Amino acid sequence: MFITTIKPNIPLILEEIVLSLQKIGATPILVGGCVRDALLQIPCKDYDVEIFGIDSLETILKSLEKYGSVKLVGKSFGVLTLKVDIYDFDFALARTEKKTGLSHQDFEVTTNGSLSYKEAAIRRDFTINSIGYDFLKEEFLDPFNGIEDLKNKKIRHINDDTFIEDPLRVYRAIQFASRFEFNIDNKTKKLCKQMVLNDNLSHLAKERVYEEFKKLFLKSSKPSIGFELLKELEVLNYFPELKALINCEQEKEYHPEGDVWIHTLMTLDEMAKIIKDENIQDEYRILYLFYAILCHDLGKPYCTEFINGKITSYKHESLGIEPTISFLSKITNESKFIEKVIPLVKNHLAPFQLFKDSSSLKAVKRLSLKCNIEDLCLVCLADCKGRTIPNKDICDKAVSWLLSKARELNISSDGLKSFVQGRDLISLGMKPSKEFKEILEFALDLQIDENSSKEEIIQRIKEKYL
Repeated sequence: MFITTIKPNIPLILEEIVLSLQKIGATPILVGGCVRDALLQIPCKDYDVEIFGIDSLETILKSLEKYGSVKLVGKSFGVLTLKVDIYDFDFALARTEKKTGLSHQDFEVTTNGSLSYKEAAIRRDFTINSIGYDFLKEEFLDPFNGIEDLKNKKIRHINDDTFIEDPLRVYRAIQFASRFEFNIDNKTKKLCKQMVLNDNLSHLAKERVYEEFKKLFLKSSKPSIGFELLKELEVLNYFPELKALINCEQEKEYHPEGDVWIHTLMTLDEMAKIIKDENIQDEYRILYLFYAILCHDLGKPYCTEFINGKITSYKHESLGIEPTISFLSKITNESKFIEKVIPLVKNHLAPFQLFKDSSSLKAVKRLSLKCNIEDLCLVCLADCKGRTIPNKDICDKAVSWLLSKARELNISSDGLKSFVQGRDLISLGMKPSKEFKEILEFALDLQIDENSSKEEIIQRIKEKYL
């Protein structure tokens, strides 16, 4: 839905800043995502302002300082940032860019306040991101027909030569298409695919790729749209762990929807629904849940076999650990994040197995030592519902059963706490040694299997080891 007849609703503080910039001879233009989102009626807290008619960064800095602490992002880029309350503002001098190397920092930037808006906007990636808004004149600046593309739900690049200068734009095209459920223009698709085939994407820093995946996951109602585009544009060549899922067959009784790739995409969309229904706000948690469901069946290509007339994938949970680490290591160096994903992949079948076997509380306690049961149940639910089986009520029954047991024991999120720790053994006069591990495991077994108190466990340790 569009509103192009009235000005975008911007914060009062930004109105004040814009007027103050005008007084020093600048022509401030709202640009980029804030204009696009205003036209799409999407709430915005980040605003980019491109400044024309002036070349002095110092003059702009002095004008902004009265509104808060101003930071210089890069003098060569001429970008100033300002945070006021919940809003983040970026102010940049009008500029042109020229690629000089393979890194995303290898650009020759030339600031020029006398540029026309069209001359400055040609460096942008897509037409929908090239729309400007002159707040003082109350008019949109649309040199590349971005408003028309928004109406037609189309992602279209501006210029072949400038577009290919940053290969990250392939990922950006994909995440925008996924977020807004837009189509990528055929010429843009062709150019993106050519960049992939030319291996241009291999030079991208993993942190930049991660950020595009992050936006895709956090802002898409149907992440599967983005992953289908990754396949279509052959970006999966960079992620063989994911590509291996394509055409990996599954037993139709449990997976009538098709191969592992189709199932995985369905689970991503289910996870998006679950996160919305559960009203999960923690971005970090949302991301590791998405990556856990994305990776949950990466082990299947390593063990899928046709046995006694049926397709099986025995031990695919544990076999999925190595490809999960391999895939995640391509997009992040954060080992703690990877460690959050691995146990969810390794144990994603456990909730159903325990429910099916009507397992004891002992089994639930042991599972809580391996991973967060609340998180595991969400992954299990997305896995179960991400298929075309007729009776999906069983999915909710299984996770509800496990959650109720875990909550009854108060171990659904924090896990079971061991009564006896290493410091307790030291208090008994023991010296730290390799034997500590054996003793602590003995203590934990007593706690779980015999429901022993700490005092009873300590006494048994004395009897056996002292």
